[in-house]
Amino acid sequence: QVYLVESGGGLVQPGGSLRLSCAASAGIFSTMNMGWFRQTPGEEREFVAAIWWTAGITYYSDSVKGRFAISRDNAKNTLYLQMNSLEPEDTAVYYCAATAATYYLERASGYEYWGQGTQVTVSS
Repeated sequence: QVYLVESGGGLVQPGGSLRLSCAASAGIFSTMNMGWFRQTPGEEREFVAAIWWTAGITYYSDSVKGRFAISRDNAKNTLYLQMNSLEPEDTAVYYCAATAATYYLERASGYEYWGQGTQVTVSS
């Protein structure tokens, strides 16, 4: 079992930055592929970014590419999402997720473990 707890959300003005963290239970975090998703009311969960446990290969949705950066610290069992140049359209609940799958990491259905989410609100 993998337990995930997100933190770092909050209210930020357009153009601002936030860094989300996702603390994972120890044990197998270092061998799990990880992703960030976001969701707004009435919408499906949307892929944001993913990172493979080997070589730290990353993958981003087009909507955040160049503004967000996903990273992981396996020694600390922690996943991060650095969000820069935030826009009102980035407002959502952000979730981290873990999977043993290797492909299709942009699909929410492929993840076995999820955190409870953290709210990010971008507004002036």
